Amino acid sequence: NNNFVGLRQYEQLFGNDRWLTSIHNLVIFGALFLILALALGFLLAVAIDQRVRSENLFRSVFLYPYSMSFVVTGLVWQWLLNPSHGIQKLVRGWGFPDFAFDWIVRQDTVIYCLVFAAVWHAAGLVMAIMLAGLRGIDEDIWKAAKVDGLPAWRVYISIVIPMLTASFATAAVLLSTSVVRLYDLSVAMTNGGPGVASEVPAKFVMDHLFERANVGLATAAATSMLITVIAVVAPYLYWRSRKGGRA
Repeated sequence: NNNFVGLRQYEQLFGNDRWLTSIHNLVIFGALFLILALALGFLLAVAIDQRVRSENLFRSVFLYPYSMSFVVTGLVWQWLLNPSHGIQKLVRGWGFPDFAFDWIVRQDTVIYCLVFAAVWHAAGLVMAIMLAGLRGIDEDIWKAAKVDGLPAWRVYISIVIPMLTASFATAAVLLSTSVVRLYDLSVAMTNGGPGVASEVPAKFVMDHLFERANVGLATAAATSMLITVIAVVAPYLYWRSRKGGRA
């Protein structure tokens, strides 16, 4: 017999401590990742926009991490952050025996290690989007600002950044969707540990679907993730369509 259970799976899902922990981790990760990736990408774009030498080389270097998969990124950062043979061991070998950088094995700091790796991976993409926006700004704006004696930082804050609203929105949507489907990086770096300190919703779904064969709970979790993605993407698409209609 097929019995309709209504929203029972969702009640169990949001009463599951592991699922609530994964959401909490994702909120922290997503907020820090978006802020830092957008800020770092913008600063890199501003630096390259100064017509520096070997511009193509710098663009390639900054974009290179994004060409790698999250699995490779996770393994690289796992090695760098491992206290036994990463940054901590290197610095101690330089004569600082009390130096400690063991965030990846501590439950209260491991989520920030995922943020470091993800920002390193995505900053190049943000840089490319922002650089395209910066190159589209009329040179006369800079000339007028120079004549008025405005400092460069004031021009960026008051004029340039508002003009890059579309670029920021595009980058934010791309980063937000990658936040919701975060899985590879968590598995490669920490496998959700220590304990469930770096558990994320996508890993919760995969574990319950394939390891625990709990299809109902996994489906409820996956549906919740889908709704979240739609909630992020739909307003952006609507805004783009309205903007295109006005144009």
